[in-house]
Amino acid sequence: MAVLRGKARRGQGDGVLDDPLDAAQERRVRAVLALGGVPQADLPDGVQQVRLRLLERTASGREAPRDVSAWAAVVASNLAMDWHRARRRQDRLGERLAALRQVEHPSGEDTSLLSLAVAQGLDELPDAQRQVLVLRFYADLPVRGIAEELGIPEGTVKSRLHTAVRAMRARLHEDEVV
Repeated sequence: MAVLRGKARRGQGDGVLDDPLDAAQERRVRAVLALGGVPQADLPDGVQQVRLRLLERTASGREAPRDVSAWAAVVASNLAMDWHRARRRQDRLGERLAALRQVEHPSGEDTSLLSLAVAQGLDELPDAQRQVLVLRFYADLPVRGIAEELGIPEGTVKSRLHTAVRAMRARLHEDEVV
């Protein structure tokens, strides 16, 4: 800890902090990350994460690790596991989205009929309802953003959306499109 504080104090005079990892420690961290399966392109980010955690530990006043190199290797190993967990989560999410996309995409003819029915339904809505419906579902604005954009209360936006969606749903069921 005293070594790290000394380095930080020396670095403060010239405006640059010394690197808490020396070259050998950085090579070890890179090796642990690479052996842990982290792609080459992500290794610099992993090394930076180890540096950041060491600096955070020092800044919080906790005692410096006895062996910075071993500590950094353990942190790098944990980062590699975190990387794999995040990757698996992302893969599972992608699979779920792909499954939803397959179910939701009707055939070309069905899509054309649905698009035509939605366009006709939008034309039949009052302007105020059409406006909030388009801003919400086509421009993907949140209720708060729509309220700010139109200068109306959020409750009014919600009410108009509810009424417009109900009317569109009824229209699409009436036309037997959905």
